[in-house]
Amino acid sequence: MNATRIKKKLQKQWRWWKRRSLTLGLSSLVVAMVWGSMYLPDKVQRLLSTKPPVAIETLQYYQQTEAMDDSKDDPNFWKELNKTKQVDEVIVRHSYVCGEEERTLGKLNTDEIYNLLNEHPSWKGQFAGQGKLVLNETILDLSPTCKERAYMSLDKDGNLSLFDGPPQQDKVIKTFFQLDISSMESSLPDEALRHFYDGIRIQDIDEYNSVLSTFSDYAREG
Repeated sequence: MNATRIKKKLQKQWRWWKRRSLTLGLSSLVVAMVWGSMYLPDKVQRLLSTKPPVAIETLQYYQQTEAMDDSKDDPNFWKELNKTKQVDEVIVRHSYVCGEEERTLGKLNTDEIYNLLNEHPSWKGQFAGQGKLVLNETILDLSPTCKERAYMSLDKDGNLSLFDGPPQQDKVIKTFFQLDISSMESSLPDEALRHFYDGIRIQDIDEYNSVLSTFSDYAREG
């Protein structure tokens, strides 16, 4: 067999392997497309039909974050501050998820107020009249006082509520939603119900969110 015949034979074999590889590749592609068209809709359907595990604490987090976004400084505040040389009384107010605290800084000049706001960009300034300026800060936590005294339980109107001290003292700080008592009592163990009616001690933001999430399952609709 001379070199020309060998070359032609090799070229013929190469063309056969190219056609075979192309055929196999197209076949694999078709199979993949058919499999994908059958599998993906099921997968998408499962994703769409699965209820997102969004707990109430997540919703609250976004609501509170939105509240912080809404607290962006008013341009009118800066205009008024620019006209002011000194403020007779400056108050810093810390607003928590539960509770509020204030501290007085006394008399400050404009430069000192600017320095404070530069150091604490999340603070919102507000003139309150009579030479008073309030610097507001929103904190996604419980106040120290609230951590020491807060309870969650049922108020006299059947609402899940936050109390200052044991529920028997009836000092409601915040009301969340009305509970479906019959559904709750038929679902929860007796010990858990007794604990709830006596008052669940709330010592940090995680416990606060956890109780809200648990009892949101028994919130009355409408």
